[in-house]
Amino acid sequence: MLAAAARVFGRTGLKQARMTDIAREMGVAHGSLYNYVESKEALFLLLVEQWGRPDVTLEGRELPLRTPSMASIVEQLRQRVHDTFPLPSLDAAMKRKKVADAHEELRAIVLELFLQTERSRDGATILERSAREVPELFGLFFEQVRRDLFARLTRYVAIRMTTGDFHPADPPTAARFIVESVTFFARHRFQDPHPQELDDDAVRQTIVDLVSRSLVSPVAKGGTTGSRKRRT
Repeated sequence: MLAAAARVFGRTGLKQARMTDIAREMGVAHGSLYNYVESKEALFLLLVEQWGRPDVTLEGRELPLRTPSMASIVEQLRQRVHDTFPLPSLDAAMKRKKVADAHEELRAIVLELFLQTERSRDGATILERSAREVPELFGLFFEQVRRDLFARLTRYVAIRMTTGDFHPADPPTAARFIVESVTFFARHRFQDPHPQELDDDAVRQTIVDLVSRSLVSPVAKGGTTGSRKRRT
């Protein structure tokens, strides 16, 4: 049921989805869904609870699950995003005034962002699609989650530009370049109606290399990037 709901919400968003669409996706009568959830909103919240927590079940819960308020959906989503999208490499880098190897530091940050984006791909697609038509979700996804990520990366890029480790550039634009490059190749390319067949490992390695090499200054503190041993 959750897998079918994820596919429908990912295509149509929460507002446009119908219980009959989800039942059709499952190949069952739509009335059977109401044995488990009272509404599509209850099913959406159950899906949110399951993101990053595959052990979540209906065992011991009163069925059908009641229709939640939008406020409770948003709060649960906020917590799930916080729990499932940590960026410890970025957080640690922002606390360093100096770095011995800016290239390796940035590689670790971009790789971490890529892997987290891959892992949360389905949930992010559902949230982004739903947020376009539900003001409360729009505020969470576009005005809080994405804005916070851009702000954190902008601060990091600005720090490394100040220390001379990165090429001089506009920090907000550079941060946006990192996020959009990773987001397209880790998530959006899978939504292409005619996707190019690419090896996932090769894509990940290529994007991490290209993004990190494009920003790091040829002569950064700690030595020249060209003389550093590339990590394979």
